[in-house]
Amino acid sequence: MSFEKILIANRGEIACRVIASAQSLGYRAVAVFSEADADARHVQLADEAVCIGPAPAAQSYLNIEALLDACRRTGADAVHPGYGFLSENADFAEACEAAGVTFIGPPPAAIRLMGSKRLSKIAMQEAGVPCVPGYQGEAQDDDTLIREAERVGLPLMIKASAGGGGRGMRVVTDAAEIPAQLKSARQEAKSSFGNDELILERAVVNPRHVEIQVFGDHHGNVIHLGERDCSVQRRHQKVVEEAPSPAVDETLRARMGEAAVNAAKACDYVGAGTVEFLLGDDGDFFFLEMNTRLQVEHPVTELVTGQDLVAWQLRVAAGEALPLSQEQVTLTGHAMEVRLYAEDPARDYLPQTGTVERWRPATGDGVRVDHGLVDGAEVGSHYDPMLAKIIAFGASRDEARRRLIRAVQDTELMGLDDNRRFLAAILAHPGFADGGATTAFIGGDFADDPALQPLAVPEALWALAALVLSRCEAATGRGYAGWHSSGLGAQPLVLAAGDEERTLYLTPGGVHGGPALTLDRLDDDGGLVATLDGVRRRYRWWRQGPLLWLQDGTTRVAFEERTHRAGTGAEGPGSGQLKAPMDGAVIEVNVAPGDTVEKGQTLAVLEAMKMEHALKADRDGRVERVEARAGDQVKRQQLLIVVENEL
Repeated sequence: MSFEKILIANRGEIACRVIASAQSLGYRAVAVFSEADADARHVQLADEAVCIGPAPAAQSYLNIEALLDACRRTGADAVHPGYGFLSENADFAEACEAAGVTFIGPPPAAIRLMGSKRLSKIAMQEAGVPCVPGYQGEAQDDDTLIREAERVGLPLMIKASAGGGGRGMRVVTDAAEIPAQLKSARQEAKSSFGNDELILERAVVNPRHVEIQVFGDHHGNVIHLGERDCSVQRRHQKVVEEAPSPAVDETLRARMGEAAVNAAKACDYVGAGTVEFLLGDDGDFFFLEMNTRLQVEHPVTELVTGQDLVAWQLRVAAGEALPLSQEQVTLTGHAMEVRLYAEDPARDYLPQTGTVERWRPATGDGVRVDHGLVDGAEVGSHYDPMLAKIIAFGASRDEARRRLIRAVQDTELMGLDDNRRFLAAILAHPGFADGGATTAFIGGDFADDPALQPLAVPEALWALAALVLSRCEAATGRGYAGWHSSGLGAQPLVLAAGDEERTLYLTPGGVHGGPALTLDRLDDDGGLVATLDGVRRRYRWWRQGPLLWLQDGTTRVAFEERTHRAGTGAEGPGSGQLKAPMDGAVIEVNVAPGDTVEKGQTLAVLEAMKMEHALKADRDGRVERVEARAGDQVKRQQLLIVVENEL
């Protein structure tokens, strides 16, 4: 099982992470990339790189033959799948074995068993692992599922048997909704995983989501490395992960760890895996699923155990025994991780696309940022919108939390919207700080947090933007003239941010009518110092053409200078013009010209960044034009449907 060169069948931050550990152990690393990723960071870090196809994942990162051809062309004799894409694809693992390439992951049989929520649940029940009551039978017709749903009872969880990430998952609290939710879950499961098989489970109300990291080797050893708490989620996707869990003591850890090890042994598991449980407030826990790969959140386990889990994967794949026995595993301190996404939480977490104009990850004691970004990188609609993971370690949970808040605030991402404000607000919320957050946290205690509302641009940032632009123009010799022959005057400067446009008036003393603000220092590398109401503060800035980004902690605003521009003709709310919010594929068009529609009605559905997005009418009216149909690939801001107002 020895190998010398590892091909990483992935992209982004996980490809960079695997490359680092592989190279540190003396292996050569081969990157693969789609045409959209030719200049990506993982390509730059690898020893060799091969283009495997066009941007769509189905034609590149999911193309098994292209990946194996890259192995042949480079002489790679091992493949690390990362997570996502083909990491839990038993056919890929078998194809690697058939090609004489070591697959750095579990045996295909284990992947296949645990990749089916239906079959894995049956296996776990046979192994004595606690499971949630439900239905995981072969019969998949509507009559059977509806009958079984009534038997299981409400609240009900409908789940895609394959895949994960919250796709194909629906929570039902009204029996009348079961048929429609079954149809919806089936459709999303088929689209996401190519498999529309469903299982049913009784929904555990307000549980914690606690998972156990397990590891097995080819010598029959299986151990666990403690737990991670992943309870803070939105749309069943994890937002914050931490180790250890604030709800787990030594006794409960031993019980959950034993169950997880039994689960792994039941499928002859080898390599890194994660057994996920729902944990009730009474200490009872239930098997949720097993992920047969490295998890996104593995860094928090690495920080509290002091182990490199990717290095463990490579050693185990090469035939070595596990580096530690169960008795040698110790947990020290506390670690937390948040996922940095290109999305807008104030617009229902709508994914964002654009160019990374400036990226400067946070640094400092106990801070780690795993990422795959470089300045100038294009964030498109073909892949998941997760950009990076920001992680912090501390001697205590609160120290880790404070460090993570600061790291989130100090991370600079200019060019497209992200969720940093949302992340910092969660970490600072009393309901999270006290360690009591469950899976209901974001939809409950956090539901009315200002971070879920559009940002109101602070008055000071409007004035600061005007001063920065004035300083920049002065440096070019152009400037915004502020004097007339008859004396001191005020020069207008038109700025826009979001949906708002303002005219500010510059004078030699600052911004007329603005706050008491002075610009003390403006550095070429993005540093900025200003005094506001007698207090000196540090900000970050960056300019690209007419756009100026200002960052104050997690408040980051893009200003557009419009002084010398004609009106943009931008459509406001209630315009009746339904435009694509991002690049993507139209999968449904629900109206035709002449149809009468109501405000809030879903007119079309767009698929982008592996998620479906309902596009809704912004006013009552009659459909005048339909410019798109199902199957069309559309660009951001492309006009799809026009609704005329009926007076």
